[in-house]
Amino acid sequence: MRLVPSLAQIDETSWNALANPAGQPTNPFLRWAFLHALEITGCVGGQTGWQSLHLIAEDDSGALVGAVPLYLKAHSQGEYVFDHGWAHAYQQAGGQYYPKLQAAVPFTPVPGPRLLSQNPSVRTALATGLSVAAHEVGASSVHVTFAGEEDMEALSAQGFAQRIDVQYCFLNPGYGDYEDFLGSLSSRKRKNLRKERKIAQDSIEIVHLGGDDLKAEHWDAFFEFYQDTGMRKWGQPYLNRAFFEEIHARMKDDILLIMARSEGRWIAGALNFIGGDALYGRYWGRFEARPGLHFELCYHQAIEAAIARGLKRVEAGAQGEHKIARGYAPVLTRSAHWLGDAGLHQAVTDYLNHERKMVEQDVISLDRLTPFRKTAKGLSVHK
Repeated sequence: MRLVPSLAQIDETSWNALANPAGQPTNPFLRWAFLHALEITGCVGGQTGWQSLHLIAEDDSGALVGAVPLYLKAHSQGEYVFDHGWAHAYQQAGGQYYPKLQAAVPFTPVPGPRLLSQNPSVRTALATGLSVAAHEVGASSVHVTFAGEEDMEALSAQGFAQRIDVQYCFLNPGYGDYEDFLGSLSSRKRKNLRKERKIAQDSIEIVHLGGDDLKAEHWDAFFEFYQDTGMRKWGQPYLNRAFFEEIHARMKDDILLIMARSEGRWIAGALNFIGGDALYGRYWGRFEARPGLHFELCYHQAIEAAIARGLKRVEAGAQGEHKIARGYAPVLTRSAHWLGDAGLHQAVTDYLNHERKMVEQDVISLDRLTPFRKTAKGLSVHK
């Protein structure tokens, strides 16, 4: 195993074969093209606080048999799994929390494999290698965020502490169309959504764009939307215009850009990526604040698009209990954490054990709020 400071030093075909194995649903964010676009456009690297340091495993012939998308971090921004409290406590006690190692897709709270290999022995080796890598580069800790279940098994066996959190997904059991989905809701919730959508769609045109239909004018408008949202939410956007140019060139067939136009002018947009079995809602922005427009472009239109494509779910990103009323159900996400200081590791482990029980209870409570009709046993229809 060794650490590699750039995807440019890793064969694209070999990486993609590990990230999206044949016969399994594809995850667009693990593709070499997506991660490499972040590097060559400067969204990671330089003074961003994200330094690529990917962990790879090779066999005796030099063939790539395992990999981890890995970054040396100088802060805790752009991760969506929050450890600021741990950093503050450690530094107050005289420790140095940064740099740390982060196994993740930068700025992207989408679950998926992080120990990229179909071989259980290689996954175990990668899990072990992460803590060794932390010692080699002087990192305080390793954080594997939005990990897959197989990852969690391998990481837990190596002493990583487990953490869970909640996101909201639309789950498609096989609806024929959006009206079929509405039929699974309670009468009052169904009426509320129809009313909300009618108001949101008033006096605007909504357009779905992807592949060759995507033009520079669409990206120019969307980037302005994205900047507006980024400035309001994070202080500065994580991605630059060059990044969107790169993913257009490499991944335009994996993109669904949903745009709203009024009087010939683009006023809002929502960017989605299309995976093998899911539609991934990523970024949203607007020039005009209109009632329900955010919900229409990000949630209702995404549900329609997923059903039309026969996708099993819509992953709508981090946070947002308001998604529940629009048909999105709470689901658990997972992360794993190893801290080099034994005292800090034990304190974090104890905290996460307590936090896990609270999150599990929250999911039970949140699931009762879903808008679906109830069965005779009191369970939601969507289950």
